Parts: sequence; structure tokens; C-alpha cells
Amino acid sequence: MNWFIDCITKNYANFNGRARRKEYWMFVLFSVILAVLTIIIDKIIGNDLMIVTCILSLALLLPNLAVTVRRLHDTNKSGWWILLQFIPYVGGIIILVLCMLDSTPGSNQYGENPKGM
Repeated sequence: MNWFIDCITKNYANFNGRARRKEYWMFVLFSVILAVLTIIIDKIIGNDLMIVTCILSLALLLPNLAVTVRRLHDTNKSGWWILLQFIPYVGGIIILVLCMLDSTPGSNQYGENPKGM
């Protein structure tokens, strides 16, 4: 949970540096858990517009983009690779594979390897 909280508090809109796989996937895990909880809340209160879920999605949009860009930096890819997500199916799969790759050993142009810190 600390990885998620750090992404929300310390790195809310930080697109610089690198993010480990663990940081990225813990953020994704807790985002999905929160999304499921807000969907349940919306269903319980009878909210067909899913307002609570929309508010959560908007609140997590910027940290999600930031942690994804930092994860791409960790694999020595530019953050602009995130635009591949606009290509239906193929782009999302490419980003998924890149986020699963191991870190670039040592430092790269985006900073020191967070595993070594």
C-alpha cells in the first residue's frame, strides 16, 4: 500500500525519474481495488451515472500517467511511448509488455536504477 500512497502523495504528477516494476504494479493493483469498491458503492447507492467511480478515475488519471511514464523510463524508453495506447489493442499490449520488462541495469538517461538505491 505504501507504493500506492507514495505515487499519490510524493509523485502525483512527477514524470521524471524511474519507477520499479513493483511500484507500478502495486499502483495498478490498488487502483483496481479502489475502482471495484467505488463501483460497488455506486451500485449500493443506486447511482446509475457512476459519479463516485468517475471522480476516482479523474483523481487517479494524472498519477497513473506519471507512474507509467516513469516505468517506461526504467526500461530506457521515452515517456512518449505512452501514446501507443491510442492504437486499439496493439498499443495497449505493447505498453503492457514494456511495463513487465525488467529495469535497465545501472543508470540511464532518466536517472539511477531505483533497485540500486
